Amino acid sequence: MNKKWTLYLTIIVILLLIVGLFRLFKKENKEKTNTMEATVLTVQNENITLLDQQNSIYTIHFSSEDIRSGDLLTIEYAGILDPTKRNQTIEVIHYAEKKIETDKNGIPVNWKDDGIFSKYYVMAFNKLKELSLEEKIGQLLLVRYTDDAINILKKYPVSGFVFYEKDFKDKSKKQVQEMTKTIQKNSKIPLLTAVDEEGGKVTRVSSNPNLVKEKFKSSKELYDLGGFEAIKKDTKEKSNLLKDLGLNLNLAPVIDVSTDVNAYIYPRTLGKGTDLTSTYAKTVIESSKDTGVSYTLKHFPGYGNNPDTHTSSAVDTRTYDEILKNDIPPFEAGIKAGAEAVLVSHNIVNSMDANNPASLSANVHNVLRNDLKFTGVIITDDIAMSALDKINNVTLQALLAGNDLIITTDYQTSFNELKTNVQNNTIDESIIDQHVLRILAWKYYKEMAQMK
Repeated sequence: MNKKWTLYLTIIVILLLIVGLFRLFKKENKEKTNTMEATVLTVQNENITLLDQQNSIYTIHFSSEDIRSGDLLTIEYAGILDPTKRNQTIEVIHYAEKKIETDKNGIPVNWKDDGIFSKYYVMAFNKLKELSLEEKIGQLLLVRYTDDAINILKKYPVSGFVFYEKDFKDKSKKQVQEMTKTIQKNSKIPLLTAVDEEGGKVTRVSSNPNLVKEKFKSSKELYDLGGFEAIKKDTKEKSNLLKDLGLNLNLAPVIDVSTDVNAYIYPRTLGKGTDLTSTYAKTVIESSKDTGVSYTLKHFPGYGNNPDTHTSSAVDTRTYDEILKNDIPPFEAGIKAGAEAVLVSHNIVNSMDANNPASLSANVHNVLRNDLKFTGVIITDDIAMSALDKINNVTLQALLAGNDLIITTDYQTSFNELKTNVQNNTIDESIIDQHVLRILAWKYYKEMAQMK
């Protein structure tokens, strides 16, 4: 036999060995089964979306007429769950419905954690039992303030309002206080009163000289002037002003890492790299404690150098390792310091979920809940932004991705969409309840008036 045929036979033998090993591996992998316990979030088009005990959200292709939203299942499956994918390829071998266990206070055990609001869950659960479906849905919505706020509250009992520069323009301190007091008086549950008072480019309150002598400086300006001591002092002064005006939630700080002066987000950032931005996040959160104003880390998982999602969609093409190294540490630092809320961006982050904006991505929320151990409230950026305007059932998708609080300008559509999906059994009311429990516990944590 010549050398040519010997080479051909060798190649064939090697290929056969590779195929054989692949089949053996596939068979062994299929025969190896795993078990998970998970709550059914929704059943749609033969796909089941699940929330497991670690607060990870997975969608599997499986159909059964007996499975309903809200069911607690024990599932035996073959294959491996991939946290980087929305739709899993596991094979369900067997499943059984499990009775939902409750503690002595009646709270489902699988709703609880040992997190930042855990000591307030009993009070929150007792309040939750008093609420109608409409009131529960309202607690999921943080909406843009308008002069018609009192009428909005009568029909849509929302969780709170976001105020913008126009809402403070030319008003006196007394007029702003009256504005916030009036809406609180007309709400059964104390309202979140939120504002983006970042400093620098975004100054909703301090743009009005009647309220403060000069605009709050950007984080970069403060750092350059006096380092983190200046930032600490600024946070306390800002918090005192907001509280005095009746505002209890600041949708800041911006802890995105950006060193490109041409990037959209750069003017709103510290502009100093990952390590210093991490210290900045920690400093703001620690300085805000006991001020009566909560602060919000944004925009998870890191805005990068992407364009403005208010006007269009933005795609982040960086590797996950790059994001993990450069963008995640400031969020870790802020969470360890006691952050109560994290706001998620609308960027499509290819390395985490190429098909969905971060705000609608279960994969992104899985990282926040599991890898970063965040137990506070997850908030969307405004879902009425152009980046999401072509997505159907966007409010439901936001809820199923793992958000607790949904910022929206179009509150009527969001409210009615969630109500319809509960009424037609797309999602069980208990799915709403679990998110509302966390929001109410947050309000008790904040010691908001009337929360008794």
